[in-house]
Amino acid sequence: MNKLEELTDKVHQDFETRHQIRESALKLTRLLTRNAAHAIRAIHRGETDTAEANMTEARDIVVELKKSVEPDPEIYYSGYTQDALKEYVEARLTINLIQNQPVPLPEDLGIEYATYLRGLAETIGELRRRCLDILRHGYSDEVERLLDLMDEIYALLVTVDYPDAITHGLRRQTDLVRGIIERTRADLTTSLGEQRLQQSLKEFEERITKNG
Repeated sequence: MNKLEELTDKVHQDFETRHQIRESALKLTRLLTRNAAHAIRAIHRGETDTAEANMTEARDIVVELKKSVEPDPEIYYSGYTQDALKEYVEARLTINLIQNQPVPLPEDLGIEYATYLRGLAETIGELRRRCLDILRHGYSDEVERLLDLMDEIYALLVTVDYPDAITHGLRRQTDLVRGIIERTRADLTTSLGEQRLQQSLKEFEERITKNG
């Protein structure tokens, strides 16, 4: 019985330690996700300083998160931790892509490849959002640039043909990316056609006025 009592104490001690690490990680992942969301919202509003301030805080949270789970790597590689890191990647890449700045690599951010690629895939939705915001004011070369970026991202993602156990669902995300790009290209084509039509009508009216 003494052995069982000893085992009981060790089990509770181990589980309590892991529980505290997990609770700390959950708190940090929630903060990380919130800062990433705020950064994305700010960059869409043109509030670059606010976006960068949120990303600075997010980067510090990533450092703290990694340090907090060092005693239990299993928690670091758990779904909720990696999902929060994915949101961080998405925010960082979205900001850089919209501002036409160099894109940091996984090593630069200290993020695993699978998580990085999932974050990269999710930037497509934010780039589409940016394109639609621009198209509301008419066709722009900036939309062409963003659409080219979306194509480049898809061209990269489609080459990563590995089991979900390795990529954590990247294939499904890649399929969604293709649909988003196709819809965005259709929106661009429609906007460009409408702008050309309006320009033609304007020129026609000017000729009528001039000849009249």
